[in-house]
Amino acid sequence: MKSTEIKEAALKYFTIHGYEGASLAQIAEEVGLKKQSLYSHFQGKDDLFMQVLRDAKETELSTKLAYLHEIGKNPEKDLYGYLRLVIDLFQKDEHIKFWLRMSFFPPAHLCEEIGKEVLDLETKVRTVLEDKIQQWLEAQAIVSPSAKMATLAFLGIVDALLVELVYVEIEQQLTDKLEASWYTFWRGITK
Repeated sequence: MKSTEIKEAALKYFTIHGYEGASLAQIAEEVGLKKQSLYSHFQGKDDLFMQVLRDAKETELSTKLAYLHEIGKNPEKDLYGYLRLVIDLFQKDEHIKFWLRMSFFPPAHLCEEIGKEVLDLETKVRTVLEDKIQQWLEAQAIVSPSAKMATLAFLGIVDALLVELVYVEIEQQLTDKLEASWYTFWRGITK
C-alpha cells in the first residue's frame, strides 16, 4: 500500500519537476514519511523513477492494446478513434503525461534504459496495429502497397500529434494538425 502511495506522489513530482527537480524529501513528505524510509520500499531515486515510468508505460500500453483489440471492420472510424484516444490519454491521464515527457526528455543517465522501454511499447503497438491493417487490406477496406507502409504512415501521424502535445499547448493548432494529417492519410489509403 505505501509503495503505491509513494509512486503516486513520485509521479506528481517527476511530472511537474522532471527527474532532476523532483526531490525524494518532497516525495516522502507528501506521503507522511521521512526520506530515509523510502529506502525500505525503493533502492533509490533511479529505482523509484523507473518503477513509476514502467507503471506509466503499462497504463499506455494496456489502454492502446485494449482499443486495438476491440476495433472492428471500420478502418476510418477505428483509426481516427485511435488518434483521438492518443490525444485524450495525454490530456486526461497523469501517467501518460509523465511517460510521454520522459520518453522525449529522459534523464541523461537513464536514457538508454528508458529508450528500451519506449522501443518495447512501440514495437508491441506497431505489431498489433499492423496485423489489423493487414486484415483491412485483405478485406479490401483500404489500399496500400503493404500493411507495414500504411502502419508506419499512420504512426507518423501519431508521432506528430505527440510532439504537438508535448511542445505546444494550443488546442486549435493540435486540431488543425490532426485534421490535415488525417485527411491526407485517409485519402491515401482509400479507393
